[in-house]
Amino acid sequence: MALIVQKYGGTSVGTVERIQAVAQRIQRTVNAGHQVVVVVSAMGKTTDTLLGLANDITPNPSRRELDMLLSTGEQVTIALLSMALQALGQEAISLTGAQVGIVTESDHSRARILEIKTDRLRRHLNEGKVIVVAGFQGITRSTDLEITTLGRGGSDTSAVALAASLQASQCEIYTDVPGILTTDPRLVPTARLMPEITSDEMLELASLGAKVLHPRAVEIARNYGIPLVVLSSWTDEPGTRVVSPLPQARSLHNLEITKAVDAVEFDTDQAKVALLRVPDRPGIAAKLFGEIARQNVDVDLIIQSIHEGNTNDIAFTVVQGLLTPAEAVADAIAPVLRDHHPSDAAEVLVQRDIAKISIVGAGMIGRPGIAATMFKTLADAGVNIDMISTSEVKVSCVIGAQDCDRAIAALCDSFEISTSTLQQSLTHPASVADLPPVRGVALDRSQAQLAIRHIPDHPGMAAHIFSLLAAESISVDMIIQSQRCRIINNTPTRDIACTVAAADVERARAVLMPMVSTWDAGEVAIDTDVAKVSIVGAGMQGHPGIAAKMFAALAAQQFNIKMIATSEIKISCVVAAAEGVAALNAIHEVFELSSDTRIEVPA
Repeated sequence: MALIVQKYGGTSVGTVERIQAVAQRIQRTVNAGHQVVVVVSAMGKTTDTLLGLANDITPNPSRRELDMLLSTGEQVTIALLSMALQALGQEAISLTGAQVGIVTESDHSRARILEIKTDRLRRHLNEGKVIVVAGFQGITRSTDLEITTLGRGGSDTSAVALAASLQASQCEIYTDVPGILTTDPRLVPTARLMPEITSDEMLELASLGAKVLHPRAVEIARNYGIPLVVLSSWTDEPGTRVVSPLPQARSLHNLEITKAVDAVEFDTDQAKVALLRVPDRPGIAAKLFGEIARQNVDVDLIIQSIHEGNTNDIAFTVVQGLLTPAEAVADAIAPVLRDHHPSDAAEVLVQRDIAKISIVGAGMIGRPGIAATMFKTLADAGVNIDMISTSEVKVSCVIGAQDCDRAIAALCDSFEISTSTLQQSLTHPASVADLPPVRGVALDRSQAQLAIRHIPDHPGMAAHIFSLLAAESISVDMIIQSQRCRIINNTPTRDIACTVAAADVERARAVLMPMVSTWDAGEVAIDTDVAKVSIVGAGMQGHPGIAAKMFAALAAQQFNIKMIATSEIKISCVVAAAEGVAALNAIHEVFELSSDTRIEVPA
């Protein structure tokens, strides 16, 4: 007998008929000999309706009262589903988050789970009952017993947290699509179903806006090694398995309050090539990295900063042994990358004595200030940052090789990590290893570009900038530091660009302006006309040309790339907002991710 946690989203329980169909599916699982805990969301658009009522009363409702209101949506569903199961002759009991014992922080509307008291759950399971739990909600451990909600994706989080606490055999997430697809089927109807995906890949895709799973749920599954399966509510197809590494033993106390950073990684076998004053027009990145791929050179980090006038900078890193062919390509192509005058030729800079140092951890998702802490730690240790590249689960900095040991020690101390590790190639199960290097493509249209220009170039400035944003709970996504150094009134300066939620960009500018206004020629520029398109794949390493292929797909559509940032398993490009959907389709097609079958998404 296995213990299985099943979660059904709002669409899956949107009508009485759908609730009855879910009850029949649950009964089949019980008849197969399994114990079942079910987590459900509010029916259909109930949460949106409740939010609308609150906003009809006041444009600024109390977060506490919103939690009281929104938690009622799931109570309707659990009662109806329990009735439907009982009507089939299956014993069932409905429980709110408080009755289950889901204990959370006191942070209304975005609480994290501290622990789940499983005594009552186990008693009902031993009685042969199906337990139907209200997702998205919990209760504080204070004497006031405040009702809290977990925020967007909270039912996913509830389900995986219950699976971890009960040591369930697996957690099944039922949705309105047949599993995890190569991209959003609403934007690309030919998206293909993936039979398996690693938890690291899923974390990236979920954080990039893929709505099938919430990053917090994937983070818990990854941390506790919970087998996670995403399935369709409408068919019996096998869906998609999310494969997690074997976890280290960890306490279920403070379940979601994990350490933000799990590891400090370093790589001293790196060299950097930078091209300055590259013309800002479509096809330049495709031309450069296409030539590099033809030399069978595997590139690690790639960054392209914001443009200055009609040019920008592109920098990339390679292992030391591949520097000679990479430098030769850059030197050969630089004279070709000119606009009208010989003086416009791109300049090539090579730096050999560098190291890449990274902090890694699924716990940094949605927690402003992690990157700022890294930058401040390095600044306090007297380590200057030459390049910055970020992903959802990793922040990497290129520094001088002579500073590597000092940087490792400082970061391990700051993030309470006992040891650092030499970066190794990603490993994953053999069943995943042979899959294509690009697993999925994502489009994020919710971000804006924020550029801070003419920053005095000395240690600590990046830390100061991102600490100010973190103090206002403004989360930053991509971070790119320009390679070009400009002298203004005898002070060397650089630019830093980042992306933030579009809803936060004006507030971010207001937060930074008092500091920026004290610099000579300091400026904060914003661009809301952007979209971020990304490819994700744990198999990218060891496959030269993946970035070139992505850039070529954008160039073929005459789409200009505004920013580039990469990690080991992700490449992201910022393009104009109007080009986002077309860019997504072009990239999805060039990597041959389409299926012959179109995915129908229920209304």
